[in-house]
Amino acid sequence: MALKEEFEEHAEKAKTLPESTTNENKLILYGLYKQATVGPVDTPRPGMLYMREKAKWDAWKAVEAKSKDEAMSDYITKVKQLLEEAAAASA
Repeated sequence: MALKEEFEEHAEKAKTLPESTTNENKLILYGLYKQATVGPVDTPRPGMLYMREKAKWDAWKAVEAKSKDEAMSDYITKVKQLLEEAAAASA
């Protein structure tokens, strides 16, 4: 399976992660997803009144040195890890 296809498959699987997934892990996934699909951050950092948007921007900025392929690969790995943790927690 090509990397892009596997990435898209895991992007769908990420939507099935449990509500208990931490915000930290959600932000990691967000940053990797944006880096994989858009590339480096292309917008100014939101102001301090926009805490959620600023956290998302920071998560994306943190991975901007990665290539799109690296970000896709890391995203797939992280989704697999979170799905395994969720399965173990519910077992």
